[in-house]
Amino acid sequence: MITKLKEFLKNNSAIKNIVLFCLMPRNQARPRLWVKLLVNPLVHKTGKGACIRRRSRIDTLPFNKFVVGDKSTIEDFSVVNNGVGDVIIGSNTRIGLSNVIIGPITIGNNVMTAQHVAFSGLNHGFEDITLPPSLQPISTSQIIIEDDVWIGANAVIVAGIKIGKHAVIGAGSVVTKDVPAFSVAVGNPAKVIKKYDEASKLWIKP
Repeated sequence: MITKLKEFLKNNSAIKNIVLFCLMPRNQARPRLWVKLLVNPLVHKTGKGACIRRRSRIDTLPFNKFVVGDKSTIEDFSVVNNGVGDVIIGSNTRIGLSNVIIGPITIGNNVMTAQHVAFSGLNHGFEDITLPPSLQPISTSQIIIEDDVWIGANAVIVAGIKIGKHAVIGAGSVVTKDVPAFSVAVGNPAKVIKKYDEASKLWIKP
């Protein structure tokens, strides 16, 4: 039913614009108060024991998913936006202070992010030089953070990236390519500097 409604709105721009105006103020990417208080609690899922701190900014809309798993935490001053894609956070995951999460993104279980980490599954077009990037079409690409990942402070994860299980991302890194499981990546752009060797049971240089 929801999928059919999305397709209907996508193909009827006038009605789509009216619906969007009812859901959020013009030129803003956050829901109206009535949506936040009355609609979102009915359609979004927060697991048992999950905690979304009061001073976080949850700019989520009902037409995309927003899921927080059991015993997960979104710390103060973080921003979550699902306007252009689902935001799904697993269980026992801690989203650190002042993180920015823009969908589409799936974050697994037992993930830990430090302060000021930015995830964006969104990019603005820039190719048309007669228009500012803010007025050009957007593109989206799914971000996937698998289980047990640790991401250091001030890291940036760009659209379309997959970070494998039990990977570690160093502080200040800009991740522009996929990071394999059981590896450590650092730098701008981030490069793998260590991998776990199953034979020796040690973390070694690749």
